[in-house]
Amino acid sequence: MARVCDFTGKWTKSWNTRSHSMRSSKRTFKVNLIYRKVKLDDGSTVRIKISSKIYKKLKGFI
Repeated sequence: MARVCDFTGKWTKSWNTRSHSMRSSKRTFKVNLIYRKVKLDDGSTVRIKISSKIYKKLKGFI
């Protein structure tokens, strides 16, 4: 599972899409991930994968 948010644990989900005649086919919903660098207390920086939705909520803290 490469596409996983480090904060929330969200990852790629798969569901069926339904046509008007109720035919189904598989479809994947991927997380909108972005990479950001975060400074830790000891002065080192770490690169994290975080979903865009969570990044907007925590923008002042990260």
